[in-house]
Amino acid sequence: MTQRMRRRVLLAGTLAAAGLTGAARADAMQGGKLKIALVLKSMSDPFTIAMVNAAQNYQKHYASQFGLTIRGTATEGDTAAQIRMVDELIKARMNAIVVAPTDSKALTAIVARGIQAGIIMVTIDNPLDDASQDAARISVPFVGPNNRKGAKQVGDYLAARLKTGDQVGIIEGISADRNAQQRTAGSKDAMNAAGMKIVAIQAGDWDYGKGRDVASRMLVDYPQIRALMCGNDNMAMGAVDAIRDAGRTGGVYVTGYNDSDAIKPLLADGRVLATMNQFAGRQAVFGVDVALKAVTEQTKQNELSRVIETPLQLVTGVSH
Repeated sequence: MTQRMRRRVLLAGTLAAAGLTGAARADAMQGGKLKIALVLKSMSDPFTIAMVNAAQNYQKHYASQFGLTIRGTATEGDTAAQIRMVDELIKARMNAIVVAPTDSKALTAIVARGIQAGIIMVTIDNPLDDASQDAARISVPFVGPNNRKGAKQVGDYLAARLKTGDQVGIIEGISADRNAQQRTAGSKDAMNAAGMKIVAIQAGDWDYGKGRDVASRMLVDYPQIRALMCGNDNMAMGAVDAIRDAGRTGGVYVTGYNDSDAIKPLLADGRVLATMNQFAGRQAVFGVDVALKAVTEQTKQNELSRVIETPLQLVTGVSH
């Protein structure tokens, strides 16, 4: 066994310890270096940056085995640009394409086209819509966390600090996104189980500014509101600023999702109660690894698992 192969086997053990697919067999490859592409959402978002850095680091360890092409949109919801990127990568004859879809339904057709071209297609972060996949007669693995379970964990932690009947607002991501829908569902699960009153659910589109604007409206419309549950940390930071501007700091709890570096000071001083670490870097690495393993072992698209679950970890402030 060469030293390079030994390193990959060691990494495979690390992945297996996390309950995930192991690394690909190096001896299964033929015809030289494989071409893998990673297509992401907003390249300015810290979550995406973490994915890029981890995927690039992973590829450096196995540079002789595969090349990695990374593309990403300028903004979170630029679905048309992402579809163009995937189309270009299909034409470039990639062996596999790993996508973090901007839209769970709109990406289905281009992903199906990739599968028809013989390319292994995998999603991370945001799964394709199940009904859309069934209608297109495709099955695309989602490598990522159980967002509903993660959001419920955050909600359960919040509920312990509220009283039955307290008013709560939910600021979700892009409403069409499967991960946004799942996080909203998990938040509702926790609040309903604890007897809280959800007075509003509005989309903040994963964006700081939109999250702040939605939070501001909720604070005006529902003066008794006791908590704002946000689908990601960007919107949570917007909610914190809206609460400050309304003069209600300390009177309204805020929760986030992602455990971004920018949220840590707000957790530390109590302005944000809790968030959920869904390990962005690991998602990217696991997604690339699943794709690489499928290509090297010549696994067919329809033989791949529909869901490969990755870890979650609740993160709370030191003062709580």
